[in-house]
This record gives sequence, C-alpha cells and structure tokens, in this order.
Amino acid sequence: MIRQPIVAMMGHVDHGKTSLLDAIRGTAVAAKESGGITQAIGASIIPSETLKRVCGKLIEHIKLTIPGLLFIDTPGHAAFVNLRKRGGNLADIAIVVIDINEGFKPQTKESIEILKNSKTPFIIAANKVDLLGGWQTKGQGFLQEYAQQNERVQQLFETKLYEIVNLLYEQGIQADRFDRVSDYTKQIAIVPVSAKTRAGIPELLMVLTGLAQKYLEQNLRVTTGPAKGTILEVKEQKGLGTVLDVIIYDGQLHVNDKIAVATIDKIIETKIKALFQPSEKTEMREKNAKFKPVKQVSAATGVRVVAPGTSEALSGTPIIALTQDNEQAKQALKQEIEEIFIENDEEGVIIKADALGSLEALTTLLREKGIPVRKSGIGPITKKDISDAEATKEKYPLYGVILAFNIPKPEFPTSTHIIVNDVIYKIIEDYETWRDAQQLATETVALSTLVKPCKIQLLRGYVFRQNNPAIAGVAVLEGTLTSKTPLMKKDGTYLTTVKGIQIEQKNVDEAEKNKTPACSFPGITMGRQLQEGDILYSAISEEQFRQYKEYKQHLNEEQKNLLKEIAEIMRKNNPMWGV
Repeated sequence: MIRQPIVAMMGHVDHGKTSLLDAIRGTAVAAKESGGITQAIGASIIPSETLKRVCGKLIEHIKLTIPGLLFIDTPGHAAFVNLRKRGGNLADIAIVVIDINEGFKPQTKESIEILKNSKTPFIIAANKVDLLGGWQTKGQGFLQEYAQQNERVQQLFETKLYEIVNLLYEQGIQADRFDRVSDYTKQIAIVPVSAKTRAGIPELLMVLTGLAQKYLEQNLRVTTGPAKGTILEVKEQKGLGTVLDVIIYDGQLHVNDKIAVATIDKIIETKIKALFQPSEKTEMREKNAKFKPVKQVSAATGVRVVAPGTSEALSGTPIIALTQDNEQAKQALKQEIEEIFIENDEEGVIIKADALGSLEALTTLLREKGIPVRKSGIGPITKKDISDAEATKEKYPLYGVILAFNIPKPEFPTSTHIIVNDVIYKIIEDYETWRDAQQLATETVALSTLVKPCKIQLLRGYVFRQNNPAIAGVAVLEGTLTSKTPLMKKDGTYLTTVKGIQIEQKNVDEAEKNKTPACSFPGITMGRQLQEGDILYSAISEEQFRQYKEYKQHLNEEQKNLLKEIAEIMRKNNPMWGV
C-alpha cells in the first residue's frame, strides 16, 4: 500500500510559506471535488483526484499511483525537517519558499543547509511573481501567464530568477526553472508561483507529484499494522489535559491502543483515551477550532492524541503503537532515541531549544562553523544551565555562554551571557560577534602586559646627567617607548630599564613615534655604556615575542616590521630565537 508523500514547507519568514499553503488548500477546495481537501492535525491532505483536477493537462501523462499529497504546517523551519520517523526524517520532500523579489535571506540559506544535511529532496517555490513591476495577472497557469507578459517584464523576471539560480550555485546546487530542467536528479526545480493569485500552483503540484512518484515510491509503502508516527507538538488543552499532535506515517492507530513515547530519560507506556481530528472545513490553527472524536486513523495523516502521563513526551520524537511484543518495541524505541540524542563535545557552548529537531539542527549548524557543543537540552533555561555556563567560563571563557533557540530568556537575574533567537543563523552570527569581542578584549589585555616594541636614538647634546641615574634626551624612531621598558643594544646586549619619561618637563607613561622625551636610565654612565647617537631597542623576551606572533592580527605594519628587526638581532646569536 502506498501512502501520500509528506511535504514540508520551509523558507524565510514573510516569504509566504503559510499563504502559499493556504493557496494550495484554497485551490484544492476551489476545484469543487468532493472531499477535495482533508484537514488533520498539522496536516492537509490533497487526494489524487483533486490533483488531477487542479493540474489538468499538466498531469495527464502521469499515471498516478500515490493517493495524494500530505502538506504539514511546520512548527518551525529548523525543527521540522528533523522531525523523526524510523530510518530517517519525517518529511519525504520539501518546498523552500523564496520571495522572488527579495531573493535569499538568512532562513532561506539555513533551510537549504538543513535539507542538504538531512538529504531531503526539495524544490524551490519562487513566490510573489505578481509583485514584479508591470506583471499582469491573467488567472492562468504560470507558463501561460508568463507568455502573455511584455518583453520588459519577462526580462525582469529572468533577471530575478537567475539571481536565485546563482545564489543556489554558491551553495553547491544546480537549479533552473522547472520546465528547463534536463535532469531532476542533478538539478533543483524552481517553480514560479503567486500565493495571492494562485498562478503556478498547478505546476507546483505537478512537479511535486511527478518527483514523488518517480523517486520516492519505495519510501511510501505502508502497512496496516500497529501505527508509527512522530510527535509534532506536546501541549495542554482545556478539558483534556496533555494532548499530543501527531503525524502517523505508517500503520493504524485506534482508541485504547497501547503506545510508547519517549522523555529525556525514559520510555513511557500508556493507553490512548481519545483521538481527535478537526471538523470538516475547520482550520485547525484557529483558536476556536472544533474537533471531532474518531475511533481510528490510518497513515498518512495527522491526529490529536489524548493519553495520560505524556506531559514529558518530547516534540520531534517517535510514537509507536505497542503489540504483544511490547518489550522489543520499547527497546527499539529506546535505541532510536539514544541514537538521535546529541553526542556532546568535551568542551564547548551550552545550547537549549524548544524541540529535539531544533536541537539537532542548531548542533549541526554550530559544528559546521567549528563551534563545539558541551551540553544540550530541550526546554527552558534553568539555574543548573546557568551554573554550568559559569563553570565553563572559568576554564574556557569563549564557551561560557548559553545559546537558545525559540525559548525565552530566564526571568531570574543572571550575569551569564545568553543569546536567544528563533533564527539559528542569527544565533550563530550573534555568538560569533560576542566571541570575537571577548577574544579581542582578552588579547588586548594580554598585549597590554607585553613589552612594547620600540626603537630609540640618544640625541646629541642632550645629556642632562651622567649617571645615578643617567638622564638624556631621546628620539623615538619607531614604536612606543614606555616607562619600565627594558632596553638592549644593536648587538642584543641588555643594557638597562627606562625608569621615567618626561615631555616638556611633565612626567608621562609613554612616548610615541617622533616624540623627543627625556628619559632616566639607572645603572649606567653616559660616555661609558651609552654614547650620544646610540640606537637602542626594546629587549623583548623570546616568550613575549611568541605571544606577539599569536596576536599578530592586532599589530600594525610598523609594529610587525620592528618586531622582525628585533628578531633578526637576536637570531645572530641564536638562529632559532622566537621560532
């Protein structure tokens, strides 16, 4: 038996995911086919007969074997494609919605990265073609509508289309307009659409149907045995208590069936008290949506499950109906949960998310950026998370932070840095900005403790005291001279340490290039160890020189050249100095 392919809608906020799904549903309803669309929890089923009617001649050459398409309202683009079923991801295929006028945005790139990582096939819906300047809406399919636009509008469309093609190419993806694709196994199809006018909806459904039927049929075979599904959401409903919104992708689920679901640390076994689906023509996301009880459901569909003891069940994890061999089934579920829980690094940041799928997506994209994860969890940030972050900060300052996806900051006061967003891309970007600022501050402090590189020359005719201490005027040729700077001769011999610096008879802490301060030099006598006109350098230790090399990105060219000059002096006696 073949089930409907499960289709995910993904893309950047405001690019039209929901309105496009509404347009698809509306088109199906407008086809006036009896039962043209079935609403289920988090799912909209468009049967094959409706597909035939909507697509018309576009689909005549395809012998339909799939019973239809099942679209799912996503609980969040990052979480959705990682919702689990046994052996892979819940979504069989995805639509990435892109505003053709705006092109790629952070969540566009993020969605495509997630799909690539999960090896989920997808197509692009280039939405809002009706907003292209001068576009004339004809109320037809896209290809017919495009053919009737004037040359200037067609050129504008092609420019916008190939901007998307080029951006996809930068992501390592070959793509073209759906009717120009020569090999669907190597190129991604871009289907131009308008959620507002419904132009392109028949072509979109045709491409989805053709791809699913040709390449996914083996993945769509289901049984009539015990149900397997995925939990979309766990929530409280007045009068019912905890309810699970579930997608059933295999088998059948009945009232009174025993089921097993997973929490963070155990498998729960319970019995179904009730099953609910939305009433006919009810939009299930409405606040006052009405539901009707049902005795059973079959794959593939969505259903609201009422079962005691499931308040700690995890969104994004499997749900299975138990048979006589309960232990084997529960053991299989436990093993699957253990496999998909994230293996943490020995050191790294702490992350929290609203669901397991979100957590996986955040972890994957962080590690792609070379950011390790030491601890991860689902649900709100706790005081234990805060104390763990503080402990991490003491040992690894750049990891002493909490990154949170789609959950609020804690209400209790804390000094721990917390980054919260509902866009993973932004979380990572904000972390990198914070990390770079922390690193710069740390390195700036470290640099401030090192002997500053400088090169000075004793001025002729400006010896103010011969010794005890010697005082003379100098010219700062390169770098910065500070008090307490150790000095050496041009042959690398240590000479003395600057005790004090005066400019215009005022004590100062440092003198920059081209300044001519008076300096005191304890422990030497002018005319013996030092002569007028002598050139001296900072006596930088080998260890400090290596530190400078670590922080070279903070040095200007003058400082780099001066340090190179000092190293050349020291390597005359020790060729490996500072290497």
